[in-house]
Amino acid sequence: MKLIIGLGNPGREYADTRHNAGFMVLERFATRHGLAGPRQRFHAGTIDGSVTVGGAPHKLLLVQPLTYMNRSGQSVREAVDFYKVAVKDVLIVVDDIAFGCGDLRLKAMGSAGGHNGLKDVERVLGTRAYARLRIGIDAPGRIPQVDYVLGRFTADQRERLDPALDEACQAVEAWLTLGIEKAMNKVNDRS
Repeated sequence: MKLIIGLGNPGREYADTRHNAGFMVLERFATRHGLAGPRQRFHAGTIDGSVTVGGAPHKLLLVQPLTYMNRSGQSVREAVDFYKVAVKDVLIVVDDIAFGCGDLRLKAMGSAGGHNGLKDVERVLGTRAYARLRIGIDAPGRIPQVDYVLGRFTADQRERLDPALDEACQAVEAWLTLGIEKAMNKVNDRS
């Protein structure tokens, strides 16, 4: 079992905001693989199933925490504990203001980089040693950061984001089939 966790904020007012890029990737991935759902458990919207990638089946759980970004760790901890999943089998998908909109970076571990959702995941897991896929949303410039990340993508950003969501799904598939090191080489070389 692998856990793929997209970070974001629940509710219509946050739909399609920059901070919900992680949710967007999971939604695209579920559609791409014909996964039905979500249902609510672990304080999250979850979709479980099996996907065939690279000719092999992969059992997984997609998790969208409904606890708001700053408390994302609660859902992660509950799902990890319930399925007794090793941290190496967890991938967190998250927005990042340090990269241009649509740029992707896959890492085996690292710091939260100021991201409150990742800070909370680190707090509850007690480690930074989990894989993360970061999706660039551009730097906020003169806009206060909280207003920027909770704002909607511009038309120009949306044009760059749409193909990036497909590439992010391919990055998740690479993580499933190749493992983190080979997937990093593949994903980060094209960004």
